Amino acid sequence: MLACVPTRHDRPPRNSRPPRAWGIKRPHSPPPPRRGGRFRITGADLSASITVFLLAVPMSLGLAVAMDAPLEAGLISAAIGGIVAGLLGGTPLQVSGPSAGLTVVTAELIQIYGWRTTCAITIGAGLLQILLGSLRAARSALAVSPAIVHGTLAGIGVAIALAQLHIVLGGSPQSSAVANTLALPDQLGRVSPAAPLIGLLTIAVLVLWPRIPGHIGRVVRRIPAALVAVVTATAVAASVAPGIARVDLPSWRSHALPEMPQGPVLALATAVFTVMLVASLESLLAAVAVDKLSADRAGGRTAARSQAGPPSASASVSVPASAPPLTAPPAPPFPPVRRSDLDRELRAQGIANTLSGLVGGLAVSGGAVRSSANVRAGATGRASTVLHGVWMVLATGLLVTVLEWIPLAALAALVMMVGIKMVSFAHIRNVHKHREFLVYGATISGVILFGVLKGVVIGIAAAVAVALHRLARTRITVTDQGEHHLIVVRGQLTFLAVPRLSRTLGQLPQGGDVVVELDGFFMDHAAYETIQDWSLAQKAHGGRVVFTGRSGGRIAEPASSAHSCCRPWTPWRNHHCHDRPAQTPETHHGPGTPFSGTCTGLDPTAGADRSSSPSTIGAHGSAPGVGPASDTGAHTTHTPATPPAAPRRPGGNRLASGLSSFQRHTAPLVREELARLAREGQRPSQLFITCADSRLVTSMITASGPGDLFTVRNIGNLVPPPDADSGDDSVGAAIEYALDVLKVESITVCGHSGCGAMQALLDAEPAPDTPQTSLWRWLRHGLPSLERMASRHHAWARISGRLPTDAVEQLCLTNVVQQLDHLRAHESVARRLSEGTLQLLGMYFHVGEAQAYLLTEGASAGLALDEVFDRVDPGDAPGNASARATAEVEAPVEPHALADVHAHTRTSAASHGTGDADTPEPTTTPGGPSAPGDPSGPSQLERTGV
Repeated sequence: MLACVPTRHDRPPRNSRPPRAWGIKRPHSPPPPRRGGRFRITGADLSASITVFLLAVPMSLGLAVAMDAPLEAGLISAAIGGIVAGLLGGTPLQVSGPSAGLTVVTAELIQIYGWRTTCAITIGAGLLQILLGSLRAARSALAVSPAIVHGTLAGIGVAIALAQLHIVLGGSPQSSAVANTLALPDQLGRVSPAAPLIGLLTIAVLVLWPRIPGHIGRVVRRIPAALVAVVTATAVAASVAPGIARVDLPSWRSHALPEMPQGPVLALATAVFTVMLVASLESLLAAVAVDKLSADRAGGRTAARSQAGPPSASASVSVPASAPPLTAPPAPPFPPVRRSDLDRELRAQGIANTLSGLVGGLAVSGGAVRSSANVRAGATGRASTVLHGVWMVLATGLLVTVLEWIPLAALAALVMMVGIKMVSFAHIRNVHKHREFLVYGATISGVILFGVLKGVVIGIAAAVAVALHRLARTRITVTDQGEHHLIVVRGQLTFLAVPRLSRTLGQLPQGGDVVVELDGFFMDHAAYETIQDWSLAQKAHGGRVVFTGRSGGRIAEPASSAHSCCRPWTPWRNHHCHDRPAQTPETHHGPGTPFSGTCTGLDPTAGADRSSSPSTIGAHGSAPGVGPASDTGAHTTHTPATPPAAPRRPGGNRLASGLSSFQRHTAPLVREELARLAREGQRPSQLFITCADSRLVTSMITASGPGDLFTVRNIGNLVPPPDADSGDDSVGAAIEYALDVLKVESITVCGHSGCGAMQALLDAEPAPDTPQTSLWRWLRHGLPSLERMASRHHAWARISGRLPTDAVEQLCLTNVVQQLDHLRAHESVARRLSEGTLQLLGMYFHVGEAQAYLLTEGASAGLALDEVFDRVDPGDAPGNASARATAEVEAPVEPHALADVHAHTRTSAASHGTGDADTPEPTTTPGGPSAPGDPSGPSQLERTGV
C-alpha cells in the first residue's frame, strides 16, 4: 500500500537559498551583526522613549503596590529592565520592567519569606535564565501548548484584578485569589467613598481616552491613557479628598538589599523555578508579539507607499463612492524588520533579573503593554528602550515629591485593568476553535485555586488527557452498498484501536470489493501493519481494496498501479484522476462502480452513469469550438482527432464536491486575506482580458491571488472597437471601470493555443440564409483579425524560436495583436497611454506545453513592425521576456506546410470578402523557406509595404 504523501514545492533547494549577506533569515533566527556598532538615537526613538516612560512610571508603582513590595523597587526594576535588557536583549523594540505575570507569585513570596529573601530568589531565577539561554532552550519554552500559556496568564490576571479590587474599595488584599473572593462581601460592607470614586474615575479615563473621536482624538491619543488617568485622579484627589492614602516612597537610606535565603531547600528551588518559568514565558511571548507588531507596521507603511501616487488630473469619469480612496503621500519608511533572537533575549532577561535582585528590585520581564506602546509610538531601535530606562533613573531622584501625590486607589485601578486585559477573549475564541478550551479552563482554574506552578501542572495534565482521548477515540462503521462494502474510520488509528479494527475487518467476506474511507491525520505502525496485512490477504483472494479520504479522493493505491496518484496540492486536478478512463484491461463492474478507473478506483457520485461519448455541441451545451480539445467549427461538428474526453460527473455533484473541499481545506487558509480585501475593497493592478476556455486558469499561469487581477473572459478574448456597429458594452464598461475607477496599471490580452473561436472563424462559411445567432454575431468582432492575417500590409505574428504550427495558431497570435489595436481606440485607454500611466501587453499561452509567450515591448505598444512573441523562461526576471531581442531561430519547415497555412488563410478570408485576393505566396530561398514575417524574405518586404 503506497501512500500518496503531499509534496511541498514551495521550499527552494538548499543550493538556491540566498546568502546570509542578504539579511534574509528564518523566523526568530539571530539578526545579522550591526555594521559600525554605534548606538544611534533618532528623533522617533526619543519621542517613543518619553511615551513609554510616561506609561511605565504609574505601571511600575502600581505593580509594586499590588505585590506589597517597596515602591522604589518597581522604579529600580523598570530602570534596569530598560537599560540592561534594552542594550543586551535580542528584541530591540521590547520594553522590560516589573512583571505583571509575577504579581501573584511575588506577593506570595514576600508574605512567606520576606522582601530580602524574595530578592535572592529573583537573583536565582535570573541565573537560571542565563543558563537556559546559553543552552538555547528558548524555543523549547514556546513548545508549550498556547492554551496552557494563555490560561496561566489569564488566571494570573484574574488574581490581580481580585486583589486590586480590595485596594480600590479602600481595603487591603488577602493572600490568595480564593481568599480575596471570600473577603469581598465583607469589604463591600465597610467601603469608604473616597477610594472607590477615585478608582472609578481612573477606570473611566482609561476606557474612554482611547475612544475620543475626530481629529482631536487622534492628537490627544498620543498621550498614554494610563498617564492621563493617574494625573486626573491625582488632581481630583488633591482637591476633594486630601486625606486619601497616597504613594509613600521611603528614603533610599532604608532601602533593603537581598540576604541569603533561609528555608526549606525544595520550597526555595520551587520558588526560583516558578519565577523563572513565568518571567521567561511572559518575555518570550511578548517578543513574538513585538515581532508581529513590527512586521504589521512595516507592511502597512510599505503598502501605503506602493499605493500612493498623484491623482490623475485629466480623469473625465466621475469616481463613485465605492471606489478606492485616494492615498496620502507616502510616509517615511521604517527600517527593515529583524526577527528576535529568543536565546539572546532570554539571557538578557536573566542578567537584568540578577542585577535587579542584587540592588533590591522586582523581578523583570518583557511587557506586552509597554512594548506595544513603544512600537506604536514609532520606535526604530533599542535606543527608545534604553532612554526610557534613563528617564526612570532620573525620575527616582528628581520626581519623588511629585510621585508621592499619587493616590493608591488610582494605581490599584490601573493595575486592575491590566489584570482584566490579561483575560483575552481573542485567546478564548482561538483555543475554542482548536478544541482546547478544556485545557484552557483547567489551567486558569488551577492557577486561581492552587497557584501558578500547580495550575501549569494541571494544565499540562489536561492537555495530555485530551490528546490521549483524541488518539483513542476512533469510530469504525461498515456499510454494505451492494457491489462493495464501505468502511468508514473516524478518528486516529493507534494501537488502542487495533483490536476493534481487526475484528471489523475480519467480519468482511474474503475476495469482496471494499472501500476504506479514512478520516484522520494519524496512523501508527501497529494500525498500518494491520491494514496492510488485511489488504494483501483480501487481494490474494481476488478482492479489490481502495483507500480514500473523507472527500472521496484517493490517498493510497496498490504498488502495482502504473498511474501515480494526484497530489493534494493540486486540488483542481483531482477530478481528472477520478474521471480518468481505464488504461489497462480490467474486470468490468458495471457503470457507476467505484472500481472503473485506474487512478482512484472510487467515484464519490456512486450510481451515476459514467459512460463516455464523443463531445458534441448538443451534449454539453458549450459554444461551438470553445470546449476543451475541440476543433468544432461555427456551424459544423467534427470528430475530434484526439482520444475522447474523460467522462464527466454530473455538474451539480462536481460543484457541491468542489465547494465542500474549498470550505474544508482552502477557506481556512484564505479567510483572513479575503476578509482584509472585503474591508479595504479591491485594488487590482492589472486588467486581464482572456478567453473563456476552461483550460485557461488565469490565476495559475500568472501566479496571482485574490485582488490581483481584474479579469474579463469571453469567447476568443475579443475587444470590440468602441465604434463597432454591433458593439459590446460589457467589455467597454469593464475597460472604463478598470482604468478610471480601479486605476489599473496595465492591460493584458491573452490568447491561447487550440482556440475554438479562431477555428470557427477559419472554418465557417456562412450562407446568405445562415441564422444570425448570438455566437456568430459575437465572432464577427474577430473578422478584423482574419483580415489582418490575410493582408499584405501587416507582418505575420510569430513565436520566437519556431514558426506557428498551423493556421489556427497563426490566427491566435494575430488576434492578440489586433485586439491590442482595438484597445487603443477606446477613449479611456488612449488618454492613459498619452499620460504614460498605462502599459499594454500581449500574451499567448500554449496549453499543451504549459508555456507562456509575451509580445515584444515595441509590438505591444504598436511601435514595431515585427510582431514576435518571446518565450517566458523560468529564470526570466520581470521585463526580460519582453526586452529580449526579436531575432528568431529558424526551424526547418517543409515548403508545402507554409503554403497550406497561407492558402487556408486566403480561402477563409476570401469567403468573407475581407482578404486580399492577390496576397503573394511565401517564397523559398536556397537556404530554406522564408518564415512568415521573416524580414530577410521578399515576401515580408511586400507584406509590410517596405
